[in-house]
Amino acid sequence: MSDALTATSAGTRSRAFPTALGLSGLVLAVSFSAAVSLGAVGVSTGTVWGVILNHLVPGAVEPVWSAGHEAIVWNLRLPRAILAALVGAGLALVGATLQAVTRNPLADPHLLGISSGGAFGAITALLHTGFVLGLATVPVFAFLGALGAMGLVLGVARITNSGSADRLVLAGVAVSFVIMAAANVMIFLGDPRATHTVVFWMLGGLGLAQWSQLIFPLGVLILCGAWFRLRAGDLDAMTVGDETASTLGIAVSRFRLEVFVAGALVTGVMVAFSGVIGFVGLMVPHIARMVVGGSYARVLPVSALFGAVFLLWCDILARTVMAPDDIPIGIVTGLIGGAFFIWLLRRR
Repeated sequence: MSDALTATSAGTRSRAFPTALGLSGLVLAVSFSAAVSLGAVGVSTGTVWGVILNHLVPGAVEPVWSAGHEAIVWNLRLPRAILAALVGAGLALVGATLQAVTRNPLADPHLLGISSGGAFGAITALLHTGFVLGLATVPVFAFLGALGAMGLVLGVARITNSGSADRLVLAGVAVSFVIMAAANVMIFLGDPRATHTVVFWMLGGLGLAQWSQLIFPLGVLILCGAWFRLRAGDLDAMTVGDETASTLGIAVSRFRLEVFVAGALVTGVMVAFSGVIGFVGLMVPHIARMVVGGSYARVLPVSALFGAVFLLWCDILARTVMAPDDIPIGIVTGLIGGAFFIWLLRRR
């Protein structure tokens, strides 16, 4: 009887996938429009899409808006909204994959110290090395920091015999505290005049979004997202256990390391442009599984869409609650994510 109920539930969620995909895509479009329209200076939806269409197809729409509104839409809010969607999708994907390979529902880039490592790398580049690699300096240093943090977590887990999924998360929390302490030292030793800029990476924010830099998070998200999707079957097997995955021909240790490296790459690049934003990778995959079930072929695309929508609305709240001042978006996600974390602990 229970097997029949399980099969029925799985079938229902499988059929819900196209609906969830379509609805979340529609909600993403509405959220995107709202993110560009709402703010300290309101801009009508018609003006928003008119400005966008006129830039994509010059002369397609007769400009009836002011130059100030056009600058707000095209130069400020549109790249910010795109960055919010990219970061939300990227962190949600990384959280979903980490939860699979660690078999821990509480795993996410923030808890495993990857976000802290990315912030450490970005702060190092900003305060101590300068833009030695041009525009790619901060993303590269953030990726190296995220990768180093993940290596530290694995090293601590090996030294302390913390091979279980729960203890791996504990090792990640410990490493995260150490790395953030080191980042604070780097700030203390850096130029005091640049400290206010570093607060952006410590608390999270999207205010520095620029068109010229969006190629980095977009490219990484497309490449790593496609690779995650191709390995969806392997991620499904990893959720069952290492022995089962091995019997299916998966090189478990190698695959887990590959996922960690890809996750560090995505997280590092996202952190380089958005700062440390917690709980997105923890919350969103669970919500996606509630809607479409546990198959990663469905969880990954839905998580990406849900993550984009979630961070867009968090950014709207960050810009409007205390307008014209921006609240760091990390504070908003922390408040929402902390409540979700408590609910998740109570549920499990």
